[in-house]
Amino acid sequence: MRLLSWTLATLVGVVCVVGVCAAPSGPADKPAGAEPPKAVENLLAGRFAWQMSEVVVAPEDRPTDPCHSVKDPSMVFHGKRWHLFATNRSKKRSHLIEYLSFTDWKQANTAKRHILKASDGYFCAPQVFFFEPQKKWYLICQASDESWKPKYGAAFATTTDIAAPASWSKLKPLGAKPAGKKAGLDFWIICDDKKAHLFFTTLDGRMWREETTLAKFPHGWSEPELAIRGDIFEASHTYTLKGMGKYLTVIEAQGGRGWRYFKAYLADRLEGPWKPLAAAKDKTFASMANVRHPKQRWTDSISHGELLRAGCDQRLEVDPANLRFLFQGVLDKDRRGKGYGRIPWRLGLLELTEAQEQ
Repeated sequence: MRLLSWTLATLVGVVCVVGVCAAPSGPADKPAGAEPPKAVENLLAGRFAWQMSEVVVAPEDRPTDPCHSVKDPSMVFHGKRWHLFATNRSKKRSHLIEYLSFTDWKQANTAKRHILKASDGYFCAPQVFFFEPQKKWYLICQASDESWKPKYGAAFATTTDIAAPASWSKLKPLGAKPAGKKAGLDFWIICDDKKAHLFFTTLDGRMWREETTLAKFPHGWSEPELAIRGDIFEASHTYTLKGMGKYLTVIEAQGGRGWRYFKAYLADRLEGPWKPLAAAKDKTFASMANVRHPKQRWTDSISHGELLRAGCDQRLEVDPANLRFLFQGVLDKDRRGKGYGRIPWRLGLLELTEAQEQ
C-alpha cells in the first residue's frame, strides 16, 4: 500500500500557483534508467550509482571581464523552461550571480547570460524557489554590504517573474543568527506545512538549522541548533522526498588534496534527527567511486551541486525514483597552482543508473 501511494504521488506532478513547474523526466527529456520500486529500494539502502554527462555549462568567454568559473548552481523548471542561477567568478568581480534559461540541457551552454542586479557587491551561492503563501519567487544567497549590520550574512531578493532577470529586488539581510561567532555559508531554506527551516554550514564539520513560521517568513529566525556533526564541509542542500514522508540532505565533504564528494543523510522531520544514509568515504552519495564518466573525462571532483526538483515551490520536492544532480567539477590538473577564485569550475549532470548491492 505504501509503495502504491508513492507511485501515485510521483505520477501526479506538481502545479504551482503561477503555472506548471513539474520537471521533465530527464536531462535530455528521457526516462531515467532505474524503475521506481528498485530506485526507491536503492535510495533507502544508501546505494547510488551515476552516469555523468559532458560539461553542460562552462564559464562565459567575456572579452571585457574574463570569467574564471561557473559554480554553485540552483535551478527550477517553470513555464516549460529551466531557470538556472549560479555563482560567476570573474576578473573584475570576485562573486556575482548569473541567470540563464533554456528548454533543453543541450542548449544550456549557449543560452544568454544575465548578471543579476540585486547587488553591486559580493553575492553568491544562490538558491531559488517559489514561496506559495506570498506568490513570490525568492532568491536566497550569501552576501556582503557595508551598510548592513553585520555586513555579511544570509540575504534574499524577490520577484513575481522568474523569467525577468532585471525584476529582482535589491538584496536585504535575512536576519539569520550566527552559530556562536560563525556566520555560516551556503544558506538553504526548505518549508514544511507550518514552518520554514534554514540550514547552513560553518566549515568545521557542523550543519545548523534555524526556523520561523510561514507567516513571519522571511524573518523571525530562531537561534541556531546543531543538525549534523561529522566529516562534512559545505553546500548542504535538503529536500522533500516526494510521496515518502521523508527528507534527504546531501552535503559536500573533503577527500584530501582538494578532492570533493557528497554524503547523504535521511530524516522523518526537518527538525531531525538526521541518520547517515551514504555518509562514508567507501559509501557515498556521489563521488569518483560511484560515477561513470563520459568518454572524455572532465572532472576529478563532485562539488557544490543541486538535485533537480520535481516542483518549484518551497517544499523542494524531488522524485525519489529519478534523482538527477547538477554539480560543479574540475580536473585536478586544471586546478593545480591556482587560487580558489581562479579554479575553472564547470557544471555537469549526474543521472541515476542501476546501483549494485553493497
